[in-house]
Amino acid sequence: MANQRKPKKHQSISPKLQKNNSTIQPDWFGNVRLHCGIILALCFLIYSNTITHEYTLDDAIVIYDNEFTMQGISGIDELLSYDTFRGFFKVEGKENLVAGGRYRPLTPIMFALGIEFFGKTPVINHFMNIVYYGLTCVILYLLLLKLLSPQGNTTKAPTRAILISLIAALIFTAHPIHTEVVANIKGRDEIITLLGSLAALYFSVRAYFEKNIVLHVLAGVLFFCGLLAKENAITFLAIVPLTFFVFTKVNFKQIIILTTPYVTAAGIFLSIRFSILGLEIGEPVRELMNNPFLKLVGNQYVDFSFSEKMATIFYTLLEYLRLLIVPHPLTHDYYPRQVDIMSFGNWQVILSVLIYVSMGVYGLIRTLKKDPIGYGILFFLITLSIVSNIVFSVGTNMGERFIFMPSLGFCLILGVLGYRFSNRKNTGKVQANYGQIKPVLGILAIFLVLFSAKSFTRNFVWKDNFTLFTTDVHTSPNSAKVRNSAGGELIAQSIKPENESKKTAMLNEAIGHLKEAIRIHPGFKNAFLLLGNANNYLKNFEESIRFYNQALILDPNYQEAKNNLSITYREAGKFFGEQKGDLQKALENLNKAYDMKPDDYETLRLLGVAYGIGQNNSMAIDFFTKAMNLKPNDADAIFNLGTAYFQSGNQEKATEYFDKAKAINPNIEQERSQRR
Repeated sequence: MANQRKPKKHQSISPKLQKNNSTIQPDWFGNVRLHCGIILALCFLIYSNTITHEYTLDDAIVIYDNEFTMQGISGIDELLSYDTFRGFFKVEGKENLVAGGRYRPLTPIMFALGIEFFGKTPVINHFMNIVYYGLTCVILYLLLLKLLSPQGNTTKAPTRAILISLIAALIFTAHPIHTEVVANIKGRDEIITLLGSLAALYFSVRAYFEKNIVLHVLAGVLFFCGLLAKENAITFLAIVPLTFFVFTKVNFKQIIILTTPYVTAAGIFLSIRFSILGLEIGEPVRELMNNPFLKLVGNQYVDFSFSEKMATIFYTLLEYLRLLIVPHPLTHDYYPRQVDIMSFGNWQVILSVLIYVSMGVYGLIRTLKKDPIGYGILFFLITLSIVSNIVFSVGTNMGERFIFMPSLGFCLILGVLGYRFSNRKNTGKVQANYGQIKPVLGILAIFLVLFSAKSFTRNFVWKDNFTLFTTDVHTSPNSAKVRNSAGGELIAQSIKPENESKKTAMLNEAIGHLKEAIRIHPGFKNAFLLLGNANNYLKNFEESIRFYNQALILDPNYQEAKNNLSITYREAGKFFGEQKGDLQKALENLNKAYDMKPDDYETLRLLGVAYGIGQNNSMAIDFFTKAMNLKPNDADAIFNLGTAYFQSGNQEKATEYFDKAKAINPNIEQERSQRR
C-alpha cells in the first residue's frame, strides 16, 4: 500500500509544478526597463561596425560639401533660410533638382553643431545615428505598450501588450531594410522624423490618459521638430486621429481636440516652408536622374503615359512588400532603369494592384472594428503614400530609406499575429500564458538572429563610397546612376599612389561601367565627363576629347567639361611633342588648349617650347612672354624667354633675361641641366 501511495503523491505534485512553470511570467518578461535596455543593446550590437565608417553617398550634400553646414554655428542662419540643397550647389537655382524643393533644416543644423564642436570627423555622426535610432526603437516599444495596456497603465501591462510591443520593436530594430537609414549619416533625417513623430504621439497618449495639457504642448513641439527633419512627418496628421480611434474610446470631438497640436505645428511649418521655397511646386525636372518617369523617344525624353507611370509605381510598391518579408538583396540604388518601364500586362503589376486594393479594403474594415492589424495596414499605407510617387515624384523609383517609417506598420502586424498564434487555443477574453507564448519567443529569437546578421553584414558595404558603389553596382546593374558612381569612384581611387600597379585595370573597369551608364541613359552628361577623365589618365587623348565634346553637346555651359577638355588638349600636345615627336599634332592640340584657356601658364609654356623646337622663334618669344607675364617672379619663366631670344639670335635680350632669372635663382642653370 505504502509503495502505491508514493507514485500517486508524486503524480499529484508534478502537474502543479508544470502548470506553474507554464503560466507564471518570469520577472524579466514584465520588466519594461529591461526591455528598453535589450532594444538599445541590440541596436548598438547591430550597428557598432558603422562607427568607424567614412562619409558616403549623400553625406556630401548635407555635411562635408555643404558650405553652410561646414561653417558650424555661424551657418545655421543660412540653413534655416534656404532650400536644403542650396549649401551644396552653392549657386542659386541649382537646388531645384526635384519639383517642390526640400526644406529640412533640422538635421543639417545638427551636423553643423557637430562640425563646430567635433570637427569634420564622421565618427561622432555615426555614433549619434545609432543613439537616435535606438531611442526611436525604444519610443516605439513604449508607445505600443501604452496603447495596448488598459487605460495606458503600463505598470500592469497584460501579456498581450508586452508580447506585441516586444515583437514589433525588436523586429523593427533588427530589420535589414533600415541599414541605409542608420549606416548612412544623411539618413538621420528619416530617424529624427520618425523619432519626433512617435515621441509626439507617445506624449499625446500620455496627455490623454493623464489629463495633462503640458504634454499636449510638448507633443506639438516634438511633431514640429519631426517636420523640420523631413516633410513626410505630415502623414501623422492622419495617423494621430487613427491611433486614438483604434486604441481609445474617444469620440469625434475629442479626436479633433487631440489632433489640434499637430495641425498647429503643421500650419507653422508649412507657412515657414512656403515663405522660403514659395508656393509653386514647379515643373517636373527633365533629367532622368531626378525624374524616373521619362523615356527616350527618338532623341528626346518624354513623359511616361499615365498607364506606364502607374504600372511602374505599383511594381515598386510590390517590391517594398517583398523586401519587408525577404530583405535580400539590398541596394542603395533603384534609379532608372533598375526598375524598368512597366505596363499593366505585367503579372507582378496586377498582383500588386490586387494586394494593395485588398490591403486597403481589409485595413479599413478591420480598423472600423478597432483591430490593431487594420491599424497596422493603414499606418503602412498612409505613411507610404507620400513617398510612393503617387502624390508627387520623389526623384527616383524607390528607395529602402522610404520604407523606414511605413515598416513600423508591418512590424506591428507581425507582433499582433505572433500573439494571436500563441493565443489561438484560448476562448473569450482569456489571454495566452507564458507557456503558450514561449514558442513565439523562440521563433522571434530565430528571426532576430537572421535579421541582425543580415543587417550587420550589410553595414560593411557602407564603409565608404568605393565599397558601396562597387558592391551595389552588381545588385543594381541596370541603374545608370550606380554605374556612373562606380565608374567615378574607380577613377578617383585609381590615381592614388598606392593603386599605381592597378591603375590601368581600374580605369578600364571604370570605362566599362560608364559606357553602360550611357547605354542606359544616353543623355547622361556626367558619364561622358567621367569617360573623358578615364581616357585622359590612360593617355587615350582622342577618345577623351571625343567624350568631353559629347558632354558639351548635351550641355554647352558644362564648365567642368570645358575645363577638363582644355587640360586634355594641353596634355595631348605635351604627349605628342615629348613622347611621339609629332610636332604638328602637338601644336594642333596646344593651340586648341590655348583657345579655350588663354591664361593657363603651362599651355603657354608648352607652346613656347613647341614653337622653339619648330624654329618659329617669334612665336616662341610671344608665348614665353605671355607665360612670364603670368609669373613675373618665376626664374624658369624668365629663363625660358631668355632661351627663346638666344635662339632667335638676339644675344642682348637673351643676356638680359638670363641675368634676371639668375638674380632670382642663382642656381637656375644647374637645376635646369639636372632636369634634362
